[in-house]
Amino acid sequence: RAVAQDMTLALPQPLDAGETAYIEVKLGVIGPGQEIEITTPGGRTLGVISPHGIRAGNAAGTYTLPLPADAICHGRIAVTLKVTRSDAKARMPTADEVRGVRIVVSEATRQ
Repeated sequence: RAVAQDMTLALPQPLDAGETAYIEVKLGVIGPGQEIEITTPGGRTLGVISPHGIRAGNAAGTYTLPLPADAICHGRIAVTLKVTRSDAKARMPTADEVRGVRIVVSEATRQ
């Protein structure tokens, strides 16, 4: 079972001054040497998750990457997730490999 390779995610609320949006990716079990590449559908790299030191058969954890403000349009961002490995062709992740993707917004720092 594969998750949607291309997805559009909505911000939970509009960004206020000083706030930053992040993409949060919850990973399940992925193979040794595999990474999750996150890009825009146009190919702009937003980040790469490269878990290391995970015991075989264990979930890789939850990772949070900042989103550039100029990649967000009308409170939404389109992203593409791929499983990559140096010795294999990139492919769509399965639902067991990527268990969830969402956008979170940081609190503005109060001074």
